[in-house]
Amino acid sequence: MKATSKLLSSVIASFFIAGSALAQEPIKLGVNLPLTGVVAASGNFVANGVKVAVEEINAKGGVLGRPIKLIIEDNKSNPTEAANVAEKLIVRDKVAVMQGAWGSTYTLAAMPKLMEYKVPMVVDIASSTKVTTNGNPYVFRVAPTNLMEAQSFAPHIGKLGIKKADFLVVNNDWGINAVDAFGSVLREKGVEVGQVQMMDATAQDMSSQLAVIKASDADALFLTCSVEQAMLIMKQLQALGIKRKVITSGGAIPDQLIAQAGTAANGTYHIMLFAPWFPDATPDPEAARRFVASWKAHGYDPYGMPEGARAYVGTLVIAQAIERAGVVEPEAIRKALWQTDLHTLTGHITFFKEGPKGKESGQSHPTSYLVKIDDGKIELVQ
Repeated sequence: MKATSKLLSSVIASFFIAGSALAQEPIKLGVNLPLTGVVAASGNFVANGVKVAVEEINAKGGVLGRPIKLIIEDNKSNPTEAANVAEKLIVRDKVAVMQGAWGSTYTLAAMPKLMEYKVPMVVDIASSTKVTTNGNPYVFRVAPTNLMEAQSFAPHIGKLGIKKADFLVVNNDWGINAVDAFGSVLREKGVEVGQVQMMDATAQDMSSQLAVIKASDADALFLTCSVEQAMLIMKQLQALGIKRKVITSGGAIPDQLIAQAGTAANGTYHIMLFAPWFPDATPDPEAARRFVASWKAHGYDPYGMPEGARAYVGTLVIAQAIERAGVVEPEAIRKALWQTDLHTLTGHITFFKEGPKGKESGQSHPTSYLVKIDDGKIELVQ
């Protein structure tokens, strides 16, 4: 009898030890980002935003009593690599949910892997409308679409006196979709769309495109490209004596433009998805100040706060979904993402359905802002 009692006690003890170990086993979060290549700077800004969120979450006890473990993989600013990274995170690392993959082209390339393996992904940066209209029920986007950005800019069109607009955009899904979205909204407001010039994502000399734009009689130029290319374009506009109202979409980095483009950045307008310079204008001023303070405390590049904030929000959304799901299992997390109800520094995040019936993706409605660089300072355009 005593032997049986001892055996039973041993079994029970082993059960609780195993349960305790399981409770402490980290939850893997796969992150697909361009850490090298043409947009590496932005990819690293996003990675830092995820790190700030995970540190905050783990400091509060993690999710389901377990810490989050980040597995950040480099897609090398390449769509093929983005698809490979998605597969690697799912098959080798066994992640139940992902975040990424920065640009629209990389995100679209990774999306078939989500369908194949039935693993959800939260998209925090990519803005091409196709990301949520292609018919992928494993995609949940916290970033605005190009059309949402264009619609948020619409009230400023008359105030800025825009009558005719040219476009200079990167020749990929992001840039092409921006032309469609902004062009549509501009035409609705009675604005004529003039030249549409394309450039490679790695291009540094845009003189041929700008020669065409110089010959145009447009009063505005819309740019959709990396901040590095925007800086070069502004310098080249200044050198060529081309005067236009320059508007960037996609979440530019005004601090970096001021530092690297100098006076060429003066008078330019930028559609922002987070405005760290104006916390009181954000949906959650306290959260905005806390994020900015944490970013600075880590010593991260101050230029990266606008993009880092979007990634930070994406990670919080994932953590809340896992907690709500109660298990670290892809389908349970996917279902829980549809129940997202989170007040964040970029707006209130809930997902509405977008795309073909039965294959809808989730799309949120984050806040957008318009800022202007004036004499080397950033101003909020009311």
